[in-house]
Amino acid sequence: MSQIRIGIAGLGIVGAETARQIISSQDILSRRAGKNLKIIAVSARHKAKDRGFPLDDIVFYTDPLKLLDHDDIDVIIELIGGEGGVALSLCQKALQAGKHIITANKAMIAHHGFSLSKLAEDNNVTLQFEAAVAGGIPAIKILREGLAGNQIETVAGILNGTCNYILSEMTSSNSAFLDVLKEAQHKGFAEADPSFDIDGVDAAHKLAILSTIAFEQKIEFSSLSISGIRNVSDIDINYAAKLGYCLKLLGIAQRGGPAEVTMALISDDEQLALVNGALNAVSYSGAPVQSSICIGPGAGAGPTSSAVLADLIDISRGLANYPYGSPVDLLSEQKLASQTSKEQCYYLRIAVTDKPGVLSQISAVLRDHGLSIASMIQNGQSEEGPVFLVLTTHKCAKIDIEQAAEVIGNTDHVLDSPMVIPIFDKGFFS
Repeated sequence: MSQIRIGIAGLGIVGAETARQIISSQDILSRRAGKNLKIIAVSARHKAKDRGFPLDDIVFYTDPLKLLDHDDIDVIIELIGGEGGVALSLCQKALQAGKHIITANKAMIAHHGFSLSKLAEDNNVTLQFEAAVAGGIPAIKILREGLAGNQIETVAGILNGTCNYILSEMTSSNSAFLDVLKEAQHKGFAEADPSFDIDGVDAAHKLAILSTIAFEQKIEFSSLSISGIRNVSDIDINYAAKLGYCLKLLGIAQRGGPAEVTMALISDDEQLALVNGALNAVSYSGAPVQSSICIGPGAGAGPTSSAVLADLIDISRGLANYPYGSPVDLLSEQKLASQTSKEQCYYLRIAVTDKPGVLSQISAVLRDHGLSIASMIQNGQSEEGPVFLVLTTHKCAKIDIEQAAEVIGNTDHVLDSPMVIPIFDKGFFS
């Protein structure tokens, strides 16, 4: 049996688990790959750390670029991370040298995927990044292969396990955001600096990749509208439940429409509403399939290394092809409509002092911006704290609700900027 010789850059939890799996399950993985899988060299900051696999017959480097000195390496698995820097340089030089690349680096692919894919094509090698999106869910493989005969119209998903865990725990325990975030950090579901997760950037990287493949368009990361869960309150979760919704952070893209990462209210009997904890889910709709949803763990050593190994086996068997489903030059230029013109229903939560005439002032602002109220909830009188006024609107343009919210936030007796959250009613995802 011929060999596939491997170099691994980055031995964090995913890199170490990938190496352990290749070594401990070498017989079965090699049989599935049709070639003997052998790790030739690895790179990490420190050699002495115990990572659960022997280094006796493996060359170790602290500089990942040293992996390029090995002409005998066929595949480099890049698990360093980061949009640019040494990770990007390693991938560029490896592809130019005729080496296949497997990466879990969603930021790098979201920003540089088109140029890297073109490099792979020009050098008759492949770039694979199943592990960059939703870890244990074969979200890219399903889209690129299983649904290859479909015209995909909508991609929607829970693309960040940290945010989904936080929102799920806030819902089940009626806890405040900061308390659940600390718990998530303690359990390892959130980083010490959780900004990329809770501000929606991580999910946006994944959405840019998926929507490019789904629509066969060069979806630029900079074109996405991105917001996260940093300002979410248990108040909104409770009101959402009263209205028959649950609160999720979703990545949503439509063919010819906008692409965004946003908090959203979805009907509590939707499939995506039932995906809780640190799980991810991706839903595709199109023709002729109508709708398809996949659910599973989105991060961590096991799920992410599972995706890396799947790419490795595909490369070994000669099954890996164009990373975006077709050559980069055949991807059309981006055709996404403006976010501001998109029309849908909205949830509006306003904190006010309990004074006569406040409701009529707010109603007048909504009227002046062409917005009509679909439903309203107002909590009881309060002499000490704020009174919350919760409205849902009929369909309106995003720019109109945002402008109205800005005016309302500056109105007398309104205590803070209103919380505005889009509503996706039942049937949107099917």
